[in-house]
Amino acid sequence: MTTFSITDEYIELCRLLKALGWCDTGGQAKAEIADGHVTVNGALETRKRYKTRPGDVVVYAGNTATVIAESPSSDLPL
Repeated sequence: MTTFSITDEYIELCRLLKALGWCDTGGQAKAEIADGHVTVNGALETRKRYKTRPGDVVVYAGNTATVIAESPSSDLPL
C-alpha cells in the first residue's frame, strides 16, 4: 500500500490518480473514475472532483493508496 501526503485540506480524486502516476493524464483519470474503476473507502466513487481527505483509502487497478496529512515542518521558526 502506498501513502500520499497532502498539505491542504483535500486533493481532488482525479488529481490524486494523476499525482500517484496511476493515470498518465487528468483526462484519463476522469474517464477511469466516470467508468466506475475507482473506489474510496470501499465504495465505488464516480465523482471526478471528489475531495479525498486524510484517512481516505483509494483503490484503482490493483493499486491502493492512503491519503495522509503531511506533518508540520520542524524547520518553522517558533
